[in-house]
Amino acid sequence: MTPATPLTPALPTRLAILVAAVALLTGCAADPVPTPTPTAAFASEEEAFAAAETTYRAYNDALNSVDLSDPATFDAAFALSSGNFNASDRRTLSKLHADGDSMVGSVTVSKFVGVNSAPPFREVVAYACVDVSASDVLNSSGASVVDPARPDMNSLRVTFILSGDQLLIDHAARDENAECPA
Repeated sequence: MTPATPLTPALPTRLAILVAAVALLTGCAADPVPTPTPTAAFASEEEAFAAAETTYRAYNDALNSVDLSDPATFDAAFALSSGNFNASDRRTLSKLHADGDSMVGSVTVSKFVGVNSAPPFREVVAYACVDVSASDVLNSSGASVVDPARPDMNSLRVTFILSGDQLLIDHAARDENAECPA
C-alpha cells in the first residue's frame, strides 16, 4: 500500500493564492484623498496690493491714535499685525507705557508700492515710505527719547500674510530699495 500524500496545494497554486490575496488587499486600499486647490484670496495682484496698502494705512492710523497712558488704545494696531512684528510692537508699546513716555505728532505714509505676490495671494510684499519727521516720543520730563540721528523718512520692505480674509503685517525692515522721497 502506498502512503497517503499530504493535501498541500502545489507551488503554482500557492503562488496564485498569494497573488490573489495581495491583489485583494491593494484593491481595498483607500483612494488617496485629493488635496484641495487653495482659492485665491484676491482676484488679482493689484487687488492684493490694494488690500495690503489699506491694511498698512489703517495700521499707521492706529499707531497715530495710540495714547501711551492707555494700553487699551494699543489693540487697534495689534489687530493689524501678526508674528514677530506683533510681538515687537507689544514689547515696544508696553515699555513706552511703563516708562511713562508719550507720543506726539503723527507719522504719515508718503508712498506705498506693491512689490511681489502671486496666487493664491497668501503673502504680499510691498515697499512703504513712512515720514516720521512730524512725530516724537517724549519722556515724563518732556525730553525726546528718539535718536537724534533718526532719518525723517523710513524706507521699509513690508511683508503681509493672509489670516482668514484679512492681510496682516508680519514683517517690516528698512530697505533702501523703497526709493522714498527725500
